[in-house]
Amino acid sequence: MIDYTRLDAILHEAGLIAMTRWPGAGHSVQTWDKGDNDPVCEADLEVDTFLRRELSTLLPSAGWLSEESADHAERLDDRLVWVVDPIDGTRDFIRGRSGWAVSVALVSNGRSLIACLEAPARKERWQATAGRGATLNGEPLIASDRAELDGARVPAADLAKADRSLVAVEQPNGIALRAAMVAANRADLLATMRWGYEWDIAAATLIAREAGAAVSDIFGQPLGYNKRDPRSFGLLVCAPGIQQQAIEHFGERARERLGTAKGPE
Repeated sequence: MIDYTRLDAILHEAGLIAMTRWPGAGHSVQTWDKGDNDPVCEADLEVDTFLRRELSTLLPSAGWLSEESADHAERLDDRLVWVVDPIDGTRDFIRGRSGWAVSVALVSNGRSLIACLEAPARKERWQATAGRGATLNGEPLIASDRAELDGARVPAADLAKADRSLVAVEQPNGIALRAAMVAANRADLLATMRWGYEWDIAAATLIAREAGAAVSDIFGQPLGYNKRDPRSFGLLVCAPGIQQQAIEHFGERARERLGTAKGPE
């Protein structure tokens, strides 16, 4: 169905396009705000345009859902859909930090089939195919097998008082890379209690699941993709042995925030 060699080449080229704008490599990039403190830059749009052209050529029957493209309801009738974030972690990108990645997933019937995170600033390529495992730079990934929530490693700049039993580790701005850290046993837990979009997580959650991590929303419910409303509240990616503990630990706060949180516009 998919020419994987061509797909790899497309993702590699997308990463190179992004690198030509990345301030961390000494380049300048034009940035602006889409509203509500949501930054975007030239590289977001350039990578999006490139990926839409090339992925649509690779698989003409597939629909399209991307952070930087206008959404069209026609995708709901497509059996296959590309779900794309051209640069996940734009804030790190424009600050010259490496915590960003090009995120691409191919979705069928609400589930991710193929996933790739291209993180050229970190020299990392994360890949997964449903039922075939996940890799980082070609090496198989095995997720964290931690059994106790206390002491679990969490990608975080700071920890809330209620979470002081956890251990903060590196926090890339891109949520996709944070989820991938659990897949690579660089973290034990990623938990969010806010609204997010499918394009942020469709690739990373397949990578985590194929590496053996538990993946759900913050309440323990399954995730789905290519929905009419591409939003969801809360994400939980963790070692399977601490999933229920994490749901109980974050559940009350998550329900309170869901009751008061404004969803993404």
